[in-house]
Amino acid sequence: MSSRDADDTAGPVDQARRFAATHFPDALGVVLAGSTASGRTSATSDLDIAVLIEDGGETRRETLRFEGRLVELFVHTRAGLEGLFAADAASRRATMQHMYADGLVLFEREGAAARAKRHAEEALLKGPDALTPATVESRRYGLTDALDDLVDATDVVERLAVAGVVLSAAADLLFDHHRAWAGGGKWLPRRLLQADPRHGAALLDGHRRLCESGEPQGLASAAADVLTLAGGPLREGYARTWNSAAPVSEAAPDRT
Repeated sequence: MSSRDADDTAGPVDQARRFAATHFPDALGVVLAGSTASGRTSATSDLDIAVLIEDGGETRRETLRFEGRLVELFVHTRAGLEGLFAADAASRRATMQHMYADGLVLFEREGAAARAKRHAEEALLKGPDALTPATVESRRYGLTDALDDLVDATDVVERLAVAGVVLSAAADLLFDHHRAWAGGGKWLPRRLLQADPRHGAALLDGHRRLCESGEPQGLASAAADVLTLAGGPLREGYARTWNSAAPVSEAAPDRT
């Protein structure tokens, strides 16, 4: 972090320390994550704060305001943190693991936050479990279908809607191809570029150009390249069965 970045973030970081001292003086550890910890803070940035407390407490998430700034608060016991790590790994986003691994330790007792940080770093290095072959097939089929719709779309609004589906579906397959952690919202482009600078950048550039000009070919070409990495287009021969007692995790494309 440059000296300018340090100066820019000193205020919010000190604010986070005051919040921790005021609300959680007995915590095992307090970690500041998000844009403030990474030096991307702005006047409207909130404070993402993870708080490790003694067992017997309550694991919860809460949004509140402190000294005029929003605070996104994640409070958890040791057992609660393990549960959050497991749930976030299953979601393939590892949100809490990234908070600890990339965050700034504001306070800790007996190395508790440092241990949690190391645990998070190890989990991130391992990466998410690979998608099952059936899930990959379903997503290949879905992306193939969405690409057909993207090329055929004549309505501007429909084309933009389908473009979002194509970007999301291609990103999911690209993340799985590299066993990389996924992301949503502003973290989708960041994680895409981390996972695959070439294909990720092509997807994002194609999506941007479509939004700006309506031209779909760049996005269609980039998504087709990702589809090739995942095994290629899938149309004829695709079939699925469902157990009626189990939830359907992969909805069929809307062909109406």
